[in-house]
Amino acid sequence: MKQHLAKFLSYLEIEKNYSRHTILNYRLDLEEFARFLRGTAIETVAYVDLRRFLAQLKGRNLKPRTLARKLSSLRSFFKFLQREKIVKNNPASLLVTPKLDKPLPHFLSEEEAVKIIEAPPSDKVSQWRDKAIFETLYSTGIRVSELVGLDVDDVDFISNIVRVMGKGKKERLVPIGDKALDAIREYIDRRKMESECVFLNKNGTRLTTRSICDIINKYVLQQAVAQHVTPHMFRHSFATHLLNRGADLRCVQELLGHVNLSTTQIYTHLTTDKLKKVYDQAHPRA
Repeated sequence: MKQHLAKFLSYLEIEKNYSRHTILNYRLDLEEFARFLRGTAIETVAYVDLRRFLAQLKGRNLKPRTLARKLSSLRSFFKFLQREKIVKNNPASLLVTPKLDKPLPHFLSEEEAVKIIEAPPSDKVSQWRDKAIFETLYSTGIRVSELVGLDVDDVDFISNIVRVMGKGKKERLVPIGDKALDAIREYIDRRKMESECVFLNKNGTRLTTRSICDIINKYVLQQAVAQHVTPHMFRHSFATHLLNRGADLRCVQELLGHVNLSTTQIYTHLTTDKLKKVYDQAHPRA
């Protein structure tokens, strides 16, 4: 099992380009399964063994999403083993994933977004940086991990484009507005430290995702915004506000870097009020 797991994780990293975080979750899930097998050869594992493992997991009252992830790990692992001809059949193919409710993402109103973006004063370099962070998150809808990974060379100030490295090490080009570009340019011009990174901490090194969360929380408290705000809420707000203003769903999918349109469609649930207004205006019997 240990040898097969090492090959599988290498396959996820090299061939599938999965992120380190995803690979870590796969490893932890499958190591847990290996402990359950107690030395049983992987070639002899049958559907009934997987059912017993599933029953053990359910007995721990795990959240449905956690359970679904563990089942996904098993299915992918056995699919790999079958492809490598280590097992003849894939016993995990019969496992049924529990139905998951998709929680609606929280987002800022347009007024709240502007309030936070304009919150940093203009007294210190760090405040110019904070404003540039907010402008960039809202203007591009990129993930916070993509934001902290930005280098100066990734920002095209002439074409209004930023190059980001997304999930699965997939590169994409994202439009960025003039206000965000002006904020980035102003911050870089004012800072004294030379660096290839766009956003720096006080030590001159790249900001972390945790630092971005702390920066946002500081201004949210100052502005007395009525909800807890995370970096990802800027991404949710970006998508929701675009759709509310008539953007095409497939365009928003491309901007967000979603592989499947179904991932983007969750935002359509947030635009019900807009749809009702259109219906009332357009339907003759509304």
